[in-house]
Formats: sequence, structure tokens, C-alpha cells
Amino acid sequence: MTTRPIPRPLLAVVLAGAMTVGLASATATAGVRADAPVDGASGIGDPYWPLDGNGGIDVSSYAVDNRYSLEDRRLSGRTRVELTALTELRSFSLDFLLRVSKVTVDGAKADVARTGGGHELRITPKRPLAAGTEHTVVVSYADRPGRHSYAGEDNWLASRREVVTMNEPHMAPWWFPANDHPLDKAVVDVKVRVPNGREVISNGELKGRKVGRTSTSWHWRADEPMVPYLAFFAAGDFTIAKGRHRGLPWLVAVSKGLSDAEHDASMRLMKKTPEVVAGLEEDLGDYPFSVVGGITTSLDPGFALENQTRPTYPSVGAGYTSLVVHELAHQWFGDDIAVQHWRDIWLNEGFATFMEWRWTENHGGRSAAATLRDYYTDVDGSSDFWKLTIGDPGAERVFDGAVYGRGAMTLQALRNRVGDEAFWRVLRTWISEQRGGNGSSAEFEEVAARVSGQDLTGFFDAWLRTPSRPAETADNGLA
Repeated sequence: MTTRPIPRPLLAVVLAGAMTVGLASATATAGVRADAPVDGASGIGDPYWPLDGNGGIDVSSYAVDNRYSLEDRRLSGRTRVELTALTELRSFSLDFLLRVSKVTVDGAKADVARTGGGHELRITPKRPLAAGTEHTVVVSYADRPGRHSYAGEDNWLASRREVVTMNEPHMAPWWFPANDHPLDKAVVDVKVRVPNGREVISNGELKGRKVGRTSTSWHWRADEPMVPYLAFFAAGDFTIAKGRHRGLPWLVAVSKGLSDAEHDASMRLMKKTPEVVAGLEEDLGDYPFSVVGGITTSLDPGFALENQTRPTYPSVGAGYTSLVVHELAHQWFGDDIAVQHWRDIWLNEGFATFMEWRWTENHGGRSAAATLRDYYTDVDGSSDFWKLTIGDPGAERVFDGAVYGRGAMTLQALRNRVGDEAFWRVLRTWISEQRGGNGSSAEFEEVAARVSGQDLTGFFDAWLRTPSRPAETADNGLA
């Protein structure tokens, strides 16, 4: 994610572990045997948002089949969730905000209750789910998503002409039931029916359209598993352009709700997507997914977002290549390698911001080392910028500007400290070893030390965990 651009001053094991922590006290309180059916925890174990994700389940895929009325902003449909029980479950939860009419588990109607202030859909099947078994859960629903909020977020972005589901760290529960945490990636297949003459854009590849008398169903599918908040759809009037660049299919879309000048400028920006990917590949290696693209909305989200394979943007004009660089860098850092917990967010935002600096350096602008130096000298030592420990910024400041700026500074300072050749080996090794999974700050620090052959404990303490400006020393990459 990035704000509107302005001048800048081990899955199953992890899930089972998080679930075990969440269930231990409940099991002890109930006085049941350890192998007796339990209620899956209403949270995966992330301290920032305790209700995010759910204990006891591992989702492999979502098949979302929705209908959306732009006129009255009503969404209805059903989602099929394929999941595995990680322990013997009496009940389990999905994160979902909309009004539900029916839930089935393996074709049999299940009991449903609302918990967590309406955020948790507690599902009790007819029979307990045995550990290690696979199940099909179907949830049917109809509601107006704009009526709902969670964790202080009102995330439904819609007008009578357009809708786009884009937000972070939460978005899925407004339009499909999910195990809503980065630790549980799954394949997402999306069908959305809208009135004839309107387009739907989503992740991955367009698999087909079914045109009815008054409405059309658009079918999109992304082949690679993704974090739930990275799944999206947009519906409205869009101009679509597509092609191939160096063998990689690309598809971009721009809202016709923009003025002619804004529309044309946005399309020029979106069409930079394939060349930006090619440029990033020179530093980071192969692009991690099978398709790429982007979409510009006429709505005003106030930020861009790295939706997997197809980031979403506000209208910013043709000149903000750096914004496209940021969101496409996230395809490696944030999408392919997701955070293990939200406290690790600097691994997303700091890395994407650093790649903006690198892009400028590679295209005739300031070097990343000069940008680091400008930040260090221009931001006063008493500024709040230095007081935030970006290695664990807290839920209230998870997208603070320091996470972006100080995160990028950390990487360039690391580059200064270990040398250019070792630095890029660190990043390439990180990408290779974490590919398709999750990563924590501690894991990245271990990779950096191992690949560089240096003790970087003090370096990372100074940059990530000390609430003050790092000392201007060679050890900190500043001299």
C-alpha cells in the first residue's frame, strides 16, 4: 500500500502453532482430553488484530460467485471454501461481516452464530471435523457491505457507477468469507455478475464471460495462492488494454468515470506496467506470478494498493512512475512473500519504497545512497519519525510514514554496510528462500547475517528497534 503520492521528506505448522496457543486455555478450562473436539480459536494469533484469521483451519481455495447491484450497492452470492481441519474441531470460524442466509459443510446444513462483535462467523457442522480431513464449506449471503465496519475501518468504496474492493490490512470480509490473515494463502476464483454493459476486473486471468438477458457474469482466476486482502474486484465502466511483454501477459484498465484528460494520462501510466516489471526483474529476478496488470479507479481511495497481479490506483496522472514501481515491487515483497505477522510490515513497505529509490538511481536520478543521506540530515533528530520502532510499530501506526521511509533507509544503510554485491545476494536469497510463503523480520535479519558473513545484531537493533536516530557510524551504514 502507499498513500497518494506527495513529495517525500511453513504454513500449516505456523497455523497449527497459532491455533494451539489460542485453544490451550479453552481446552484446559473445559477439562476435556487433548484429542477431544474443540472450538477453533477466533483468531490466528496476531497481536495487532486478535480476531484476524482463525484457529484450526487451513484454507486451500475460495470460489466466490457474487452478484452486485451498482444502483443500490447491494451484494449477494455464495462462496465455496475448501479447507483442511488442523485438529479435531467441534466448530470453527470465518471472518465475514455480511448477513448470512445459509451455511453448509460437506453439503449438510450447519449451525451459524455471530461472535467477535459481528466479525466472526462461528460455524458448527453436524459432526466434528477430524484432524487432517478436507471439507467444503458453502456460505450464502446478501447485504449492503457499506453498512459494515471492523477495527475502525469503513472499507466499502462505491458509487452508483463504480465499486472497487481495495484496502489493507482488511478487505475480504466485506465481500467473501475468509481466513483473513497473511498466514493463510489460498487460490481465489472470482465470478461477479453485473448489469450488461459494465465491466468487472479482478486478479489473475479473465477465464470467460456469460452474457444473460440483463446481466453478465465475469469470471477471473489467479493461479497462485494469495493473502485474502490482496483479492479484489472492481465493477463499472472501464477501458481495457492488454498485451504481452517478454512473454508475460499484461492487462490494465482505466475507469471511464474520469475526465478525458485524466483517463488518457492514467492509461499512459498503466501501460508502463510491463516495462517496470522488466526493470525490477533485473534486480530481483523473475516476476513471481503468471500475469500482471493494473487498474485506475475514478473513486478516491487516497492510496494505491498492491492487489496480487493487478494493483489498484487512484487517478494521479501519467508522471507517477514511482507509484507503479512501489506497487509492483510489492508483488515480490508483500504478495509473493507475505508478512508472518503485521508487526513485520516494514518488510513490505520499506522494501517497496527502497525499490522506488533504486528505480530512480537506475534511471538517471539521485542515488539511493544520496536519498538515505537526505533523509538522515533533513529529518530533525527530535522528530516523531525517529521515535517509531518500525520493527514493531503497533497497530495504530502500522502504515506510518516512518515504516516506509525508515524501512527504505534500513535497506540502503545495509547496502552501505555490507557492500553492493553482498546486499543484492541478500535480497535474492531472501526471495528464493521465502518464495510463495511468509517472512518475519527475524528471518530476514538471519538471512542478511548469513549471506553477508557479518554480525548485524547492532545494526538491526539501531534501525528497527531503537526509538531514536541511529548514530552516524560505519556500523550503522552511515559513514
